[in-house]
Amino acid sequence: MAPRAVFVGAPGAGKSTIGAAVAQLLGVPFADADAIIEVEAGKPIPEIFIDDGEEAFRALERTVIASALAEYDGVLALGGGAILDAETRSLLSKNTVVYLSVELSDAVKRVGLGAGRPLLAINPRATLKYLLDQRRPLYAEVATHTVPTDGREPDEIAREVAGLLEG
Repeated sequence: MAPRAVFVGAPGAGKSTIGAAVAQLLGVPFADADAIIEVEAGKPIPEIFIDDGEEAFRALERTVIASALAEYDGVLALGGGAILDAETRSLLSKNTVVYLSVELSDAVKRVGLGAGRPLLAINPRATLKYLLDQRRPLYAEVATHTVPTDGREPDEIAREVAGLLEG
């Protein structure tokens, strides 16, 4: 068993919104790895970062994603930093991965001032630019399909992605 599609991309790319819309179009369930992590940890991600640190969060993230990739057959959205882990990237290579690309200006508009996003708590614009620059090559490395999201409506993107997955 494997997910029908796995969505990756930077914060603000639309992984959860578009992933859920694609799942609905395909008639399959949708799951967000960050939501699964919060259930497993019994607390929100910002609290995991504060209480346990980023390293503990990344370890839990790696475990949750490995399990979901092995057991889940719907559409799965990953957190923006999940691809930093080499083990996760290796597992993703065996799946259909949709990279939702987004440029800094659209990402900033969508993310806002980073409320609830621990890595964007200080100087969100500069941090987001750094994250985009650092992670773009990793997203591209794991991508089966790359879909630009800038200046586009979620339903338009979802229809395009569903077409790619059905084709």
